[in-house]
Amino acid sequence: MKFYKEIKNKNQFLRSNFLLVLILFLVTGVSAQTAKKEVSQKVMQQIYEEAKTPYKYGLVLTPIENSKKMDCPTVFRKNGQWYMSYIIFDGRGYETWLAHSTDLLNWKTTGRIMSFTDTTQWDSNQKAGYVALQDPKWGGSYQLQQYNNKYWMSYFGGNSQGYEKGLLSISVAYTEKDPGTVHEWKRLGKPVLMATDGNVQWWDNHTLYKETVIWDKKKTLGHPFIMYYNANGDSVNKKRGAERIGMAFSDDMITWARAKNNPILNHNIGITGDPYLQKIGDVWVMFYFGAFWKDKGGAFNRFACSYDLANWTEWNGDDLIKSSEPYDDMFAHKSCVVKYKGVVYHFYCAVNKADQRGIAVATSRDMGKSKLSFVALPPPKVKKN
Repeated sequence: MKFYKEIKNKNQFLRSNFLLVLILFLVTGVSAQTAKKEVSQKVMQQIYEEAKTPYKYGLVLTPIENSKKMDCPTVFRKNGQWYMSYIIFDGRGYETWLAHSTDLLNWKTTGRIMSFTDTTQWDSNQKAGYVALQDPKWGGSYQLQQYNNKYWMSYFGGNSQGYEKGLLSISVAYTEKDPGTVHEWKRLGKPVLMATDGNVQWWDNHTLYKETVIWDKKKTLGHPFIMYYNANGDSVNKKRGAERIGMAFSDDMITWARAKNNPILNHNIGITGDPYLQKIGDVWVMFYFGAFWKDKGGAFNRFACSYDLANWTEWNGDDLIKSSEPYDDMFAHKSCVVKYKGVVYHFYCAVNKADQRGIAVATSRDMGKSKLSFVALPPPKVKKN
């Protein structure tokens, strides 16, 4: 009789605990996937071995003149061809451009897709765009997905002239046309996130910068669209703050709300920025760049990993990309990484000590060396006696 009472008590205990777990799941939305917060160092090492690109091919796109600075590559695929959106600063501000390639090594600029506008609009002098909703699968299609029969792009913009001057805010653009063709994308007409918002957070209360928007169809965090972006801010003196990475959510690509647990990557000083995401197996990988950290000088590309898109484990080993060549001996930073036919291509912004800025690529397999170089520097000015 005592034995049967013990069994009955155990069954009641199991049932009550099962109900407790079920209630917690329904109330909080916690699942087995989101409960896995830490990515082990073993898995991090595997990701590093998969993504590393020890062979620098060299420059693949450079400005046609020294007054222009080329930056922020984003590579995608359409109709069996490769395309790259990137931005150019020309002294007035940023515009967004498009290039084309058949082999990921040889690129040709085709034209602008977001241009300056001579109006009083909020983004007349700054339009730095990044194509959105790309297939996130590592080694996948790398195609841009359509939502509501449109292709989408996020961008930061402003109406002040100069290098990242004035109030820079985030908005979205879209097109019903082929994203591989040169045409002006339609813009929403107003920012979706601003440093002056009533609900702005301490870490993004000064300037908002680059974004990556993914389409999480599983709604891991309760919303299908997640924007990862870096911003400058500070809880005491916003003009003296660092850059950090946080996220925002949307259900329709138009209305966005900041996450409550921002920032998600923070090194307290310097820059932690330009997030770019892909999924390797069951691990989300965020490629990003760091600069001017307390224990690390210069600029360099690194990565962090997550199972739930909210909690990120940072890689503590070697940089994925760092300065090592004459064309990137000042900065080697800002990642766009794709894997195609067994080869990893890590595109990045290369800046030399003459402050010439272009797009370079490093690969996981030796693909030779690029013959492209920056345009010749103007002769130094001679001082008159």
